Amino acid sequence: MKFIKKLIIIILILLILITSLMLLIGHSYYTKALKEKPLITRIEEITSNENFVKFEEMSSHYRNAVISVEDHRYYDHGPVDFIAIGRAVFVNVKNKEFREGGSTITQQVAKNVVLSQERSWIRKIAEIFAAYDLEKNYSKKEIFELYVNTSYFGEGYNGIYEASYGYYKKSPLELNLDEASMLAGVPNAPSVYAPTVNPTLAKQRQYQVLNAMLEYGYITEDEALSIK
Repeated sequence: MKFIKKLIIIILILLILITSLMLLIGHSYYTKALKEKPLITRIEEITSNENFVKFEEMSSHYRNAVISVEDHRYYDHGPVDFIAIGRAVFVNVKNKEFREGGSTITQQVAKNVVLSQERSWIRKIAEIFAAYDLEKNYSKKEIFELYVNTSYFGEGYNGIYEASYGYYKKSPLELNLDEASMLAGVPNAPSVYAPTVNPTLAKQRQYQVLNAMLEYGYITEDEALSIK
């Protein structure tokens, strides 16, 4: 029993040391990015763009569609959603493949604005530090604006302004449920879900968005079926 207790203590100490080292490396990665360009400068460059779309300048259908499919608890959790992470780990282990990431909208903004699209554990940890900084300095509405204005929608369209006019020849405020639910699903994989690339896959993704909107009470079953 003494040997087992000592072994457990040693394992716990090793886990603490490894976790601390990973956090230290991740934080260093984040601070390096800030030295290259401070967070406030990065945000100001985005919000000063003449095509920057404010929260009130998007249709409610589009806002609800994005929240439903990307982060339905967005207004109820902090920078990191540990419930979503736990669910993602369970789904990925169950299916023996990477299907869900568990990232919040704030974390995705951190990736788009501060860091990069690199897939690594260092960037993922740095993303968490960046997310906490974002929510400390900006409101949920402002972070949502940053997300949809920095997302890529395929066909060379960066941000919801270009995507809305590019695909539908109308402003983001004029998007109806059909158009909004289509565009909300594209940034997940623009090379696959852009409606001009593969209409069938784009429609399948749109159904996922509509199902999420229905599940979280943003639309009725009749509204979902009318689009499908």
